[in-house]
Amino acid sequence: MKNRVIVVTGAASGIGAAICRRFGTEKAKIVMLDMDEAALNEQAEALRDKGQEAFPIFCDVAREESCARAMEDTIRRHGGIDVLVNCAGTTLRAPFTDCTVSVLRKVMDVNFFGYVNCTKAALPSLMERKGSIVVISSIAGFAPLLGRTGYCASKHALHGFFNTLRAELKNTGVHVLIVCPGFTKTNLQSRALAGDGGRAQDPRTQYGKESSPDTVAEAVYIGVLERKRLLVLTAVGKITHLLFTLSPALYDWMMIRNLGKSKEDL
Repeated sequence: MKNRVIVVTGAASGIGAAICRRFGTEKAKIVMLDMDEAALNEQAEALRDKGQEAFPIFCDVAREESCARAMEDTIRRHGGIDVLVNCAGTTLRAPFTDCTVSVLRKVMDVNFFGYVNCTKAALPSLMERKGSIVVISSIAGFAPLLGRTGYCASKHALHGFFNTLRAELKNTGVHVLIVCPGFTKTNLQSRALAGDGGRAQDPRTQYGKESSPDTVAEAVYIGVLERKRLLVLTAVGKITHLLFTLSPALYDWMMIRNLGKSKEDL
């Protein structure tokens, strides 16, 4: 990855920041995209202090024109893009009965169209350089998760879109990797949306131990090197994938049993 150009969205914190650090240790040129300019600049400075090359760019992934400008700035500065890591995201923690349609659209704008916007803008350069597209999805991308209808919808949509895009790009040399972390310790949950668009007040429910962002970043790095198609991380994630594939009804029963039977338990 030395001197390869790596663009990471959601780079100011969590998994995105960890991915920047991991690729940075390999002397890649890191382009960091996020809306939180203060945290973004802080993360970029931390990489530079370690002798790594980091270039922060403000980007609202939900806006197509913002993504286009960020990719244009990247290509102008570095000549092209070798790896695009779509990681920026938001989450919604509320049963559908308590959700407005507008907040569901907001989740889709970031978690789905944010990935589409960045991929569309970067794709010509990725095709030219036979690069990689990384999609940070979730266990919620292939199985239901109680109280997360909007979040699950956005992650399921990513799988349909990028699995199809991979097939369309088969003869171009572009690699598409979908990564499904389990519950991961980041600050995303502290910014979770409630059904009305405000901040969710209830604590997150989870099953199994939380992973660290660095663990996810290492898996992403290896997945790009080995040009994997799908990575399902954690033992819980692998069991979930198998169980929901073989017996969806049993999975639903176990999920409800472990994560709560009413909205007060979510």
